[in-house]
Amino acid sequence: MSQQFGNITWVNGPVIRARGSRDVSMLEQVEVGEERLVGEIIGLNGDSITIQVYEETTGMRPGSPVFGTGLPLSVELGPGLLRSIYDGIQRPLPIIERESGSFISRGVHMNPLDRIEHWSYNPILKEGDQVKGGEILGTVQETENFEHRIMVPPDVSGTLTWVAPAKKYTIDEVIARVKTARGERELTMIQRWPVRRLRPYKARLGQSIPLITGQRVLDMLFPLAKGGTAAIPGAFGAGKTVTQHSIAKWADADIVVYIGCGERGNEMTEVLQEFPHLIDPRNGRPLMERTVLIANTSNMPVAAREASIYTGITIAEYFRDMGYHVALMADSTSRWAEALREVSGRLEEMPAEEGYPAYLAARLAEFYERAGYVETLNGKQGSISVIGAVSPPGGDFSEPVTQHTKRYIRCFWALDKSLASARHFPSINWLESYSEYTEDVAGWWREKVGQDWLKMRNQAVELLSEESRLSQIVKLVGPDALPDEQRLVLETSRIIREGFLQQNAMDNIDAYSDIHKQIAMMNLMLHFHERAERIIKRGANIGTIHALPIVNVLIRMKEQIPNNELEKLDDIRKTLDEQMDQLEAEYR
Repeated sequence: MSQQFGNITWVNGPVIRARGSRDVSMLEQVEVGEERLVGEIIGLNGDSITIQVYEETTGMRPGSPVFGTGLPLSVELGPGLLRSIYDGIQRPLPIIERESGSFISRGVHMNPLDRIEHWSYNPILKEGDQVKGGEILGTVQETENFEHRIMVPPDVSGTLTWVAPAKKYTIDEVIARVKTARGERELTMIQRWPVRRLRPYKARLGQSIPLITGQRVLDMLFPLAKGGTAAIPGAFGAGKTVTQHSIAKWADADIVVYIGCGERGNEMTEVLQEFPHLIDPRNGRPLMERTVLIANTSNMPVAAREASIYTGITIAEYFRDMGYHVALMADSTSRWAEALREVSGRLEEMPAEEGYPAYLAARLAEFYERAGYVETLNGKQGSISVIGAVSPPGGDFSEPVTQHTKRYIRCFWALDKSLASARHFPSINWLESYSEYTEDVAGWWREKVGQDWLKMRNQAVELLSEESRLSQIVKLVGPDALPDEQRLVLETSRIIREGFLQQNAMDNIDAYSDIHKQIAMMNLMLHFHERAERIIKRGANIGTIHALPIVNVLIRMKEQIPNNELEKLDDIRKTLDEQMDQLEAEYR
């Protein structure tokens, strides 16, 4: 039960100062005012306490009481997380809507996890077993395709003195007792964990398995490894949110945690309305059955926006500790940085670049470093792949948030407003983007598809880079001034751009590309270039090659050949060779 420890002396937006007891801790969760608004201690100076409040402070006045909880700002972890929609401090939004309407009333306190629902619990361990933190006690079938593994809290170890039999329990009921060095400890299905504290693991592993997204430009040219970090920077309207939605829908992650951090309300509404109706392509079940949504829109208190990032990554770490692969989407870290800037200004701290606090880089590093591919405390392997959207004002990638983010990520998917304006989606600029995981994942591609993916990828990137250089010349002197070999580079690059890099997220066939389809499509396009190059050396004209019917077939095959009918690509290859053979015969 929380107890009063002081009174408010100063209010400045979400930042409050109070005077009272010295028996409080840094980062302790507190309740402010008669309405008991949720807050967190962020500064201590003698008996003067600085508090960051996660709710609207309008009407707050000096003299109002402040109550301490004795606990850090934490999240509840246990069965019921999946299919949930929370705000930035893990309050369940659908339940709040039922209780208080469309807007969150101040001081609303609700349990993030349902205390009434009963879950079928199946124990794995037995009485007398030695247990340590992270070990799996038993399992709960949370959804039809997801097994929730109930773990011993990371800070508990000892001997099991009692284990509950297999039957249905609420998350509050005791399912085991452990004799520890400090006495007996009762365990339930629920854990609480401080959001700003990294959950422990046994070892960090290498990142050699790609996170397959089904988006060709990402998987083929700029892959992200499981446990890796990526940023999607782009100006307003460049397609950041849609790109993240596509990744969330199609990525081969076991769990998706989507954080809408400071985004416009209508965009978050679209997410909240769309996700419950999406079907998971892997099992035909609703995608929400493996998704946790955190919605913190731009009109919500900025302090809660800052906390939402940590709430999301802590939930992701919990699923990782079970041995699952998690994809975390943060949309967007720029809005999160703006919340840092506003709170820093209220605290009257010395500003750094563009008004951001001097610790911006440290906070970004702290967030992205919580990604990784690890061996968990129970010996399983799990990962968190973090994909953060960045919204630089005016698309200026030299601004502080983008520049600092680049220091801590290894995959940079730069969105281009000019490509978006030309209706080229995903509007990822292949010249500015990069991935440092290409060498790491090459072995996996070779093993899974039996072809030299890295060689094909490098050849495609080289063609696109050469096209960019030649395009500058074409602007000056026109295409006719180029020799046919260079005009072929322009033609093949056009086929790759329009037939491979462009992808229609709204098309049933084109929305997702299987890895075998991706490699086969790229192989066909490079084979076309190789055959055409040989024929041009024999004297053929580029116009003749451009007029071949196979050119349009190569561009349109992405939306005409489903992932389960790849034998049709073999037919296209035969047609390509027939047309090339016929043309080659004319120049012997």
